[in-house]
Amino acid sequence: MTAPLPGPGAPHARDVPDPADQRGTLDVLIPTRNRPTELAVTLAGLGGQDDDDPFGIVVSDQSDGAPSYDTPATRAVLRTLQHRGHPVRLGRHLPRRGLAEHRQALLDASEADLVLCLDDDVWLAPGTIARLRRALAELGCGFVGNAVVGMSHVADRRPAEWEPYEEWPGRPEPESLGPGSPAMARWTLHNAANPLHLAERVLTGASDWRAYKVAWVSGCVLYDRLALVACGGYDFWSDLPVEHAGEDVAAQWRVMRRFGGAGVLPSGAVHLESPTTVPDREAQATALPEFDGADGAGGTGVSATRGRSSEGAERR
Repeated sequence: MTAPLPGPGAPHARDVPDPADQRGTLDVLIPTRNRPTELAVTLAGLGGQDDDDPFGIVVSDQSDGAPSYDTPATRAVLRTLQHRGHPVRLGRHLPRRGLAEHRQALLDASEADLVLCLDDDVWLAPGTIARLRRALAELGCGFVGNAVVGMSHVADRRPAEWEPYEEWPGRPEPESLGPGSPAMARWTLHNAANPLHLAERVLTGASDWRAYKVAWVSGCVLYDRLALVACGGYDFWSDLPVEHAGEDVAAQWRVMRRFGGAGVLPSGAVHLESPTTVPDREAQATALPEFDGADGAGGTGVSATRGRSSEGAERR
């Protein structure tokens, strides 16, 4: 069940097909560090997905001590997932070179058609992966995502923060985002329990789903892997200090420029609201020069550490 993960390197050079083509294989990529309890809950969410929706699981650990997956509870969940037909790969990836390099190593470890970048503190409701897969196939863009919901905020309704909500009428179009872009106003859509409240407002039935415009999506993002690779993935990691944040946002902005991307309602992603394992967020991947020329960019804008599910409990 355990296999080594590759070190940092260039993405595989392959032709990029039209993202509208539906392809079958999917890997769930989970970077983790010092979170044995949260990882067990995250994996249990994968165990609740549809049996007829196969996917592999790759967990890469950078814990200071024993790996987060090396507990009896987590091992039991992993054995169950494997017994149900989900290939499982576990590995340690040390020394730490930062979040972007860690995600790049996971991306390099997969050859699946689709990759679900899932944080280690996110539980997925049943049917979430199948809905995201269906949405990506129908929309034909580079990625779709479920913004995480902070369930401690269910009673905290914020209609003023829903105002930037705008649905894609068809296939999402490429957008160029950066710090200070007008589209960054969309970040409020993902605060607190806003994704849950928006879904209650706009959806008409249990099988209904909507694609909408985003500034970025945190915690649960399904990519067309070849689209992500074609845009460079997280290869900007070497331009960042080890302690940084915003790498997920930067990768999404790269894909949005070329292939477009969308958020999806309803969101089946629940944030576990644990304290962050990344307290130092001064260095932001979104501040790299490649994002300076984005449409309307120019100011510092909204920090890409905003828009988390719960204030006071920054994600990761």
